[in-house]
Amino acid sequence: MLTTVVAVVIVLGGLIFFHELGHFSVARALGMGVSTFSLGFGPKILRCKRGKTEYALSLVPLGGYVALVGESDPRDIPEGFTTGESFALRPAWQRLMVVAAGPLSNILLAWLLCWILAFGWGTPVPLAQVGSVLQNSAAERAGIQPGDMVLAIDDTPVESWKTMAEAIAAAGGRPLRLTLSRPDPQPAATPGNLAENAPEHATEVHVELTPQRSVRKTIFGEEEEAWLIGITSSGSVRLEQHGPGDAAVAGLRQTGEMLSLTWQSFVKLAQRVVPLDQVGGPIMIMQMVGHQAHEGLAGLLALSALISVNLGILNLLPIPVLDGGTITFCLWELVFRRPLHEKIQEYSMRLGIALLVLLMLLATYNDIWRILKTTGWFGSGS
Repeated sequence: MLTTVVAVVIVLGGLIFFHELGHFSVARALGMGVSTFSLGFGPKILRCKRGKTEYALSLVPLGGYVALVGESDPRDIPEGFTTGESFALRPAWQRLMVVAAGPLSNILLAWLLCWILAFGWGTPVPLAQVGSVLQNSAAERAGIQPGDMVLAIDDTPVESWKTMAEAIAAAGGRPLRLTLSRPDPQPAATPGNLAENAPEHATEVHVELTPQRSVRKTIFGEEEEAWLIGITSSGSVRLEQHGPGDAAVAGLRQTGEMLSLTWQSFVKLAQRVVPLDQVGGPIMIMQMVGHQAHEGLAGLLALSALISVNLGILNLLPIPVLDGGTITFCLWELVFRRPLHEKIQEYSMRLGIALLVLLMLLATYNDIWRILKTTGWFGSGS
């Protein structure tokens, strides 16, 4: 339990704090005033003042906040600051940079975490190993068996499950010749010959088959047509090791894939392709963080990177109250050379708050309902 609590505080608090650090850094770089930079929320436990800014450690460790001078009211200038340091009185492009720095910092953090993972542990590459063979499929008719490793297609080496799938799709339904590595049956365990200690041998097998035009489901549950041979992955991976430079590139590629997947998830949710009961909130995130904390550091870092990307994309959505809403207001001002009418901004902010409250209620409801179903609370009667 203690491990879960510590992991949740470090991960969620760290991600939100890094977000606020982005706002703070760009604001100070542009000469804007910051009256308070707090690690955590609520009553302040420790505080110190450096220059004009008070740095504080607050009671609730989940996150932090930055109090910019004149952020909500241009006339609200604390003692010791000048109107020239007011956030609200700065040009729209400067305000846009400060606001966008938070979400972009989360994306930067995700890349740093992916870099650490690639350098310290390596990049997982799914192997082209057969987990199961579908009935009445081309693979079954060709004699492919679970455990077979696809080594080549038409004498072209196969490096991973992805390259195998791409080669099958590129063939467009023409016959293919697969080279497989099939593990030999292990001898039965005896006192003098333990099967688990016996060396593993494999036989090279060649099969010919023709992919079939079939329908499969995407990760979002949509149906799509594709050329398939009727096998599923075993889930086995190999770890591709990297030097510092290659790890940075691999981390950037992994972050890009996370960004694409996260953005598609938001789009599919808006299109109702992904049902609303799949929306998760803080409870689900805490459960996932707690689980990964017990599984190992690598899984926890990977989950932290994914949550950081989600936090960045969520805050970039053009919803008032979120950073994306403020960015939209700044872009309007840049394009039309005047700010959006105050009343429109006020009403849109109220609408944004209402939407966020509804979203939070939905996510919390889904989290609680998911827990009740998992624990079997419903339907437990006689």
